[in-house]
Amino acid sequence: MMDLYNTACFECSKVITKKYSTSFSWGIRAFKKELRNPVYAIYGFVRYADEIVDTFHDYDKQKLLSRFREETFEAIASGISINPVLHAFQQVVNQYQIDLALINSFLDSMEMDLKRTSYSPESFRQYIYGSAEVIGLMCLKVFCGKENGLYEKLVPGARKLGAAFQKINFLRDIKSDYEERGRVYLPGIDLSSFSEHDKKGIELDIQEDFKEGLKGIRNLPACAKKGVYVAYLYYTDLFRKIKATPVQMLAGGRIRISDKRKLWLMAHALFIERIKAI
Repeated sequence: MMDLYNTACFECSKVITKKYSTSFSWGIRAFKKELRNPVYAIYGFVRYADEIVDTFHDYDKQKLLSRFREETFEAIASGISINPVLHAFQQVVNQYQIDLALINSFLDSMEMDLKRTSYSPESFRQYIYGSAEVIGLMCLKVFCGKENGLYEKLVPGARKLGAAFQKINFLRDIKSDYEERGRVYLPGIDLSSFSEHDKKGIELDIQEDFKEGLKGIRNLPACAKKGVYVAYLYYTDLFRKIKATPVQMLAGGRIRISDKRKLWLMAHALFIERIKAI
């Protein structure tokens, strides 16, 4: 009967992924079948934590996040949870021996969202690491399985790719982060005077991250390469639109990629991989 419960828990994480991120769920389809449930479980876990800090405005967020942290590590230690998202996640953590420090760093960044509204260069690097880079490293641990040497080799590229994705999110969401949550993540940026020069500097930083991230994608195991490349193409396309958008318009609304364009990018990624051009 535990098999039925385990299956139901992974299905819950899959539903959460599809509801919250159509683009991410499409990318997961490009992974080999054995990787899909573990990645769904990781996404479900991080999505729940993100919801606590970004959505539950009428509740004690600090208390909820602290309880979520406690329940997470209790689930990992005991190997079970009555929370289906945590039960699926603990299975992945235990099966793939994901470093608990990565999970703590992620939750630390979520806690920063409860306390900070602006960031210094140092706190920004800390936030990027915990909110984005460690998620890439959790997934990388799944992709590499027992090949610890390959994992260590690919850590720098995975971190750079996660950082690029998150910085693009910051540019895309700069208006909503400020107006709805009172946050300005990018250090040294005053939204009231955000200039093309400021934007260009951030874009150059992202380009360097992407350059190193693509090197890592090329060395990923075949079972994961297509799925990560789909995400890479989606974000580089979003980045292209952001670069072409004047700063005044960027601060006035969210840049999006249409579902039709996302499907085209996925098809393109699968074609490129088949002719071994990644």
